[in-house]
Amino acid sequence: MLEKLSEKFVDVMRGIGGKSQISEKNVEDAVEQIKMALLEADVNLRVVRRFVNGTLEEAKGEKVLRSVSPGQQFVKIVYDRMVALLGDERQDLQLKGPDTQSVILLLGLQGSGKTTTAAKLAAHLKGKGRKVLLAACDLVRPAAIEQLSVLGAQIGVPVYREDTNDPARVAAGALAKAKRESFDVLIVDTAGRLQVDDALMAELARVRDAVHPVESLLVADAMTGQAAVDIAKTFDEKIGITGVILSKFDSDTRGGAALSLKSVTGKAIKFIGTSERPDGLEPFHPDRVASRILGMGDVVGLVEKAQEVYDQKEAAELERKISQENFTLEDYLDQLGKMKKMGSMKNMLEMIPGMAGQVDEESIDKAGMRREESILLSMTKKERKNHLIIGPGRRSRIAKGSGTSVAEVNRLLKKFEKSRLMMKKMVKNKGAMAKMMASQGGRP
Repeated sequence: MLEKLSEKFVDVMRGIGGKSQISEKNVEDAVEQIKMALLEADVNLRVVRRFVNGTLEEAKGEKVLRSVSPGQQFVKIVYDRMVALLGDERQDLQLKGPDTQSVILLLGLQGSGKTTTAAKLAAHLKGKGRKVLLAACDLVRPAAIEQLSVLGAQIGVPVYREDTNDPARVAAGALAKAKRESFDVLIVDTAGRLQVDDALMAELARVRDAVHPVESLLVADAMTGQAAVDIAKTFDEKIGITGVILSKFDSDTRGGAALSLKSVTGKAIKFIGTSERPDGLEPFHPDRVASRILGMGDVVGLVEKAQEVYDQKEAAELERKISQENFTLEDYLDQLGKMKKMGSMKNMLEMIPGMAGQVDEESIDKAGMRREESILLSMTKKERKNHLIIGPGRRSRIAKGSGTSVAEVNRLLKKFEKSRLMMKKMVKNKGAMAKMMASQGGRP
């Protein structure tokens, strides 16, 4: 996400960040490059001017130019201003307690991804322990109701639907069901149009008045850039919105919408769509996104992703297996599956400080990872538990079953042996470091 913008900012920060001395000319040149990067990213012109003027004024002060590390001070100024631009702090959903109903109304134009976002939001809230009901109130787009029903079945969330042409009636019926059956969150999917018109706004106003939502969230396509900001302003004026969900954020290489929305509309981005999968919705953290744009990574986000698929007991068991050389191909296959659950390899690598803009999509051997998984799945459980029994005959059978060659099977087995040794050394070194820290009165 935001690849092009991040590449430009990383270049600017790298050029000035390590300097022990900088002049006003250095600052002016760096700010000019930042201005061009923001304009190319389709950021609102007034937002760019305010950002640039504020950065220039602060960075040319004596506090920066005469500080011990002026380059780093400049980077800090840019980071702080970027966080402010994106919205300062994480804005969570303002839901009522679990003993009453909270209605979330999703708004947006046709094609913005409202229906898939409704299902993703339902999955997110279900994971937080909420009892969620979806309401199919898009009665305009063909197959919208069916699509929501299929998505609801996939995530285990019921969908309320009625055979009527009145979306307000469906919304009211869904709210009645939510109260009757103690659903604490009702998510209402509404119709959109290709453009804003009076008929759409009148329909949405009727749905809004039928359910009195605590959150009215605009689902905006991040790829539309500045258009998303204009759409948000119109929906806020006509219906009233409490926040924005940027869909297709993983495909937005520019970032104009994300960097302009809060400043222009005053409405916070609450979630971003990061993939088409049911779990492809993430809370929007301005500080983390700013950090990634500037090439500082997002270690907290990476740890949180890992915690979603690894619990402490599993991690301890894995460490024990590695240290005792009991790590098997079965465990290796399990780790591949967990990595896939964490999302795009490219996105994960870019969360590591210094890796932004350094990762080329082409350089990630996704096909190689798929081949490895295919080879592992073509083995019997007994073979994965004890790779030493995999002789020439078995290797030939595994190669045929996985559509690969014997050489590729051999390569995987050699890689596995090397990985086992390397992981064992890492675990031992960690133990030795812990002992050393303890002996010196420190904490590991």
